[in-house]
Amino acid sequence: MLAAALPAAAQDLLVRDATVHTAGSAGTLRDHDVLVQGGVVRAIGPDLAAPAGVPVIEAKGRPLTPGLFGGLTGLGIEEVSGERATVDSGLALGAMTPAHEGSSWRPEFDVDVAFNPHSAAIGVNRVEGITFTVLSPAALPGGSFVAGQGSAVLLDGRYDAAIPGTRSLFIDLGSDASGLSGGSRAGQWMLLEQAVAEARGGGGEGLLTRAGRAALARYLAGGRVVFHVDRAADIRRVLAFAKQQGMRPVIAGGNEAWRVADELKAANAVVLLDSLANLPDNFDSLSSSLENAARLHRAGVRVGFTQRGDATHNARKVRQLAGNAVAHGLPWEAGLAALTSVPADTFGLGGQRGRIAVGLAADLVLWSGDPLEVTTVAEQVWFGGVPASMRSRQTELRDRYLAPKGDLPRAYTR
Repeated sequence: MLAAALPAAAQDLLVRDATVHTAGSAGTLRDHDVLVQGGVVRAIGPDLAAPAGVPVIEAKGRPLTPGLFGGLTGLGIEEVSGERATVDSGLALGAMTPAHEGSSWRPEFDVDVAFNPHSAAIGVNRVEGITFTVLSPAALPGGSFVAGQGSAVLLDGRYDAAIPGTRSLFIDLGSDASGLSGGSRAGQWMLLEQAVAEARGGGGEGLLTRAGRAALARYLAGGRVVFHVDRAADIRRVLAFAKQQGMRPVIAGGNEAWRVADELKAANAVVLLDSLANLPDNFDSLSSSLENAARLHRAGVRVGFTQRGDATHNARKVRQLAGNAVAHGLPWEAGLAALTSVPADTFGLGGQRGRIAVGLAADLVLWSGDPLEVTTVAEQVWFGGVPASMRSRQTELRDRYLAPKGDLPRAYTR
């Protein structure tokens, strides 16, 4: 294995003769070397000299990319999706009641504190090139469509994984959330306006707790808010609301986003979409298209990717979203940026990660081939120049049950 030649705490290495996909203004650099010292990229260029004692990785022309964004997930806060006791992503305090009786509206709910860096789901996705994700709280029955807060986290096994300055508020809108707003999306806007009035100190009916008012107020001063929304008309309403309230909007889902591309561009909004959404699965997605990402990109809208459904355990499949978007008209470089620099910039990591550039953290992935092809594998992942283990629960199970049968059943390790 590539990591075998590196000491466990190495932060220095030279990757020689790689196809370096910088995900930045430098584009793709062929036959280039990347020198990492102290966990940071120090030089990029052809024929770099290896300092004494620095391990050399011979890439032999293979692709080298920044670490990939896993999308909006519950990695580290969801262990087994079917076992509720292991899922910490949602808050359900019962039916909406006045705050003094225990309101279910809790924008102060922050999933970061439940993060477990040793979740088996993290290892499964990390070995396939996923190095960071954004923890996404879930709107549950008995809770609120203002789901709570979550931050970007690194997936290198550290306990203090949440990255300062990356926290976002998550709000679910549209038909999927109508059950949490009296059965009407119009009720969502009524309740949001009331919550904003309370957060601004303008009175109200006690929808929020004191902590909730303080939490929401922080996002009314330029805070980042992720709106899960699909219908074009609802997206336009989100953009108007965000502008009025001083929020920085991020659209997650956006199945009909291409229909309002000009408005999204004018609002400088980022869209995190699932490029496999084609045939509509509800009335909010009648205009879904495999060309959604390409059309948005042509209009100048920044595009990233996140999955719908079981995004946590299948975060590694986000590469498939990018590859399919490229197959339907998105430029290849934009597809890679959608997995690296765009989400890094969107969530406040752009000055630290998301590109291969001098001065940035050396979160790198060496691939066996085109990283947007599903048959390609990550051969080695590095966090700050430190090689990650390329073992996971899945690889351990694979090796156990492919091993020659011994005297004991394969369920026994010895």
